[in-house]
Amino acid sequence: MEETVLLSIVIIVVLGIFSQWLAWRIQWPSIVIMSVAGLLIGPVFEFINPENALDELYSPIISLAVAVILFEGSSSLNFREVKDISKSVFRVVTLGAFIAWIGGALAAHFIAGLSLPVSFIIGGLFIVTGPTVINPLLRQAKLKPRSATVLKWEGIILDPAGPLLALFAYQITKVITDDNLQTNYLLNFFAGSLMAVAIGLLIGLLVSRMVRKGLFPEFLKSPIVLSFVLLCFSISEVVMHETGMLAVTVMGLTMARTKKYIASIGNVSHFVENISVILTSTVFVLLTASLTRDTIMDVFTLPIIGFVLFMLFIVRPLSIWISTIGTELKAPEKTLIGWIAPRGIVALTVSGYFAGLLQEDGFTDASTLMTLTFALVFITVCAHGFTLEPLAKKLHIANAEQDGILIVGANHFSTDFAEHCKSLDIPVMIIDSTYGRLMPAKNKGINTFNGEILSEHTQLEANLTPYEYIVAMTDAPAYNALIGQSFAPEFGFNNTFSLPSDGMNKRNSDISPAVKANILFDEDASPSNLNQKIREGYTFETIETAKKQTVKKADFAKKGIVLFIRKKNNGITFITARSKKLQLEQGDQVVMLVNDNK
Repeated sequence: MEETVLLSIVIIVVLGIFSQWLAWRIQWPSIVIMSVAGLLIGPVFEFINPENALDELYSPIISLAVAVILFEGSSSLNFREVKDISKSVFRVVTLGAFIAWIGGALAAHFIAGLSLPVSFIIGGLFIVTGPTVINPLLRQAKLKPRSATVLKWEGIILDPAGPLLALFAYQITKVITDDNLQTNYLLNFFAGSLMAVAIGLLIGLLVSRMVRKGLFPEFLKSPIVLSFVLLCFSISEVVMHETGMLAVTVMGLTMARTKKYIASIGNVSHFVENISVILTSTVFVLLTASLTRDTIMDVFTLPIIGFVLFMLFIVRPLSIWISTIGTELKAPEKTLIGWIAPRGIVALTVSGYFAGLLQEDGFTDASTLMTLTFALVFITVCAHGFTLEPLAKKLHIANAEQDGILIVGANHFSTDFAEHCKSLDIPVMIIDSTYGRLMPAKNKGINTFNGEILSEHTQLEANLTPYEYIVAMTDAPAYNALIGQSFAPEFGFNNTFSLPSDGMNKRNSDISPAVKANILFDEDASPSNLNQKIREGYTFETIETAKKQTVKKADFAKKGIVLFIRKKNNGITFITARSKKLQLEQGDQVVMLVNDNK
């Protein structure tokens, strides 16, 4: 038995992470791959039934995972993001949520055939979207900031609000249907909710203060914060069931407000973000693998399909268009937001909880709640996952430009390099803390930003969305290394580069292979050497490939320094010190720094 549980857990975790990787490789929505993986090992081939294998641990594991995911989402929020769109966000999470609740309840009653009490309970739950499904989609679609911010904040705020709304509807149902209960029963519910807010606020302030005073050693800071998150969730759940999500969300929002005072909180955020990715992958596979074949087959009945379609094409668009009347959102943005509302982990887990409660109270139709919820989750995840990016491009609210290059450090070489990239229609921006060094680039019409890249203020003010690659080209090797370390979590290790230091080739044996992999061009391409070559008259040249071939880097190096390959699909492959061969396709362009005098 113990071996079976161990094997089940390992398979689910590995399969969840592999699903994320596969989704990245084939550019599919990760949630779709994770759902399919769970269905295959669960109800389709019946290799694993996680609910049976984990038994009593099943629900607590999912609940704690959702708590960490919610904390990560809320603590990563930036309140400056909503400075110009706070009206839209407020309307969507209040009036929009109310319209979605009523519309979903009516659809559940008149289309899915549920009783009114059950319909209003599940209608409250179905207002959730949540960071587990929204964040992966936003990362892939690269929406413009305003639309992305509304969707992100809606997910974070409504994820805990949905279960509370469903719980509120359940309490009202009990008061109406049970003559033995008094109205003070509802007062206890509101008191429990306020207690959850207080718990989250107090623990958030306490942890922030302890971190600010340096009471935790650096190596224990992230684990201790994570422990407080779990403690916050558990205490609130003990006070009143289903309020733990509200408590950790408030704790995350509280700590998000203190980030500007505590620089090291950013390191904690990276740790929690990594944990959140693992948990999201694992829990989604866990839930879908626990479904039964009967549940899957029931999805294809006419009432269930009709309910989902009504939610997609009537309830969601109406709730957004009505609630955002008179706001700063434009019609294309309302259209996109009115379509995108995938449901996820919270809807699946909480609907199972209410299905059990309602059946105990005598509502026999509550047995279909899991089928209804799974249908809504899976169909919305697939429909919105595959349509978000193309719809955003069609509506012109996605960053449709080619992936750009962010250059840190203005000098002769970086300015001319940026100018050549611009001539190839590659988005490029140079950031430097000294205004005078940016003047030559500004005079050439290159996009620039004067500020310290490592400063949070600069990261907030500069629009970094169009840039897929970050290249440190300053003449300070330690500073370049710090930039790489700071931005690798955001841009990805393979998209973070820096120039080598002077004399690097003389101490080549001391360079870590991992670091060397992201050293640009070759060991001699230090900032001083490259700037000297520009002064000597070296120029940039683009060579188009006539056929598919593999060429040694050394063959190109006879003419000059190979910088990068601009692929025919507009992707960019930077040449690093570790590169030995160039894999070229017909139509690829090789960009080089050459000496025309030779």
